[in-house]
Amino acid sequence: MKNRLIAEITRKMLPCLDNAQMEQLQDVLQHCLWGIQITENPDAAVQQEKESNVDLLNMFLSAKRVEGCSDKTLHYYENSIRRLFTAVDCHVTHMQTDDLRTYLSDYQQQSQCSKSNIDNIRRILSSFFTWLEDENYIIKSPVRRIHKIRSSQTVKETYSDESLETMRDQCGCLRDLAMIDLLASTGMRVGELVRLNIDDIDFENRECVVFGKGSKERPVYFDARTKIHLKNYLESRTDENPALFVSLLSPYNRLEISGVEVRLRKLGRRLGITKVHPHKFRRTLATRAIDKGMPIEQVQQLLGHAKIDTTMHYAMVSQNNVKISHRKYIG
Repeated sequence: MKNRLIAEITRKMLPCLDNAQMEQLQDVLQHCLWGIQITENPDAAVQQEKESNVDLLNMFLSAKRVEGCSDKTLHYYENSIRRLFTAVDCHVTHMQTDDLRTYLSDYQQQSQCSKSNIDNIRRILSSFFTWLEDENYIIKSPVRRIHKIRSSQTVKETYSDESLETMRDQCGCLRDLAMIDLLASTGMRVGELVRLNIDDIDFENRECVVFGKGSKERPVYFDARTKIHLKNYLESRTDENPALFVSLLSPYNRLEISGVEVRLRKLGRRLGITKVHPHKFRRTLATRAIDKGMPIEQVQQLLGHAKIDTTMHYAMVSQNNVKISHRKYIG
C-alpha cells in the first residue's frame, strides 16, 4: 500500500516536475515513510478504481479509433484489456510488472492458447500501458520489462499447382471459379474481396483498387485467365447488386467473409485438399513471387503490408530452390 501511495503522489506531480525532481521526490517519500504502515478502505477504493479503469479504457480506444484502427481491432483490444481488469483486481495505475506476468502465465495455462496468441495479448497491453505513460497516468509502463514471447516458427502450407487446378476444374460454378482465380492471382485478403464492387474492376488494365486494413487503399493486379472468368461470371448474373460477388440464390446479397470461408472449406473436403482457406491463396502468392525472384519490397506493396517483417512471415522459402542453389553455388 505504501508503494502504491508513493506511486500515486509521484504520478500526480509528474506534470509539475522534471526527471531529476521526480527522483528526488521519490527518495524523500521513501525516507519519510520508512517504518510507517499505511492502510486503506478497500471497499471505497475498489469502487472508485473500477470506474476509472473503464474510463481509461474508453479513452484509449477513442485514441486508437482516431489513429485509424478498425472496429474489429478495437473490439479485440477492448476484450483483451477487460479480461485483464477482471483477473487483476486493482487500478491500472497500480499494476506492477509481476501482476502482468502472472496474468499472462495464468491465462495461457487456463485457455491453452499458443505462445503467439499470448504475445499478441502482451503487445495489446504494451500499447495500452504505453498510452497511459504518454498521457501521464503512470510514470513507466510495467510491460517494458516483459519481452517478446518466443514461439516456434512453423512452416505453413501453400497450394500446389495440382491443388489449384483441381479446385478450378471441380468448383462447380462460374462465381466460385472467378473467386478462386481472383484470390490466387492478386493475393488480396478475403475482407478486401467481399468489399469489391463491379465498378472497382478495371478489365482493360487488369487491375482493381482494394481497401485493406485501416481503410488503406492499394491497387492489385490479376492475370488474363482471371479476367476471362470474371467476365463470364458477370455476364451470367441476372441481379442488379453492385457487389462483385453475391450469393447464388435470391435475393442475391453481397457475399460475406464467412460465406467465402465456408464455400472453400466444403470444396476442400469434397476434393480431399487439406486446409483450404482464403488466406492460403495469399500465402501461396507471396511464396511463389519471392521464389521467382520478385523483390521483397514489391511483394510487400502487392500484399499491402505496412512492415516488411510481416511479408517475410508470409513468404516460405521453397526447399527445392535451396537445394538447387546449393548445387549451383557450393557444388
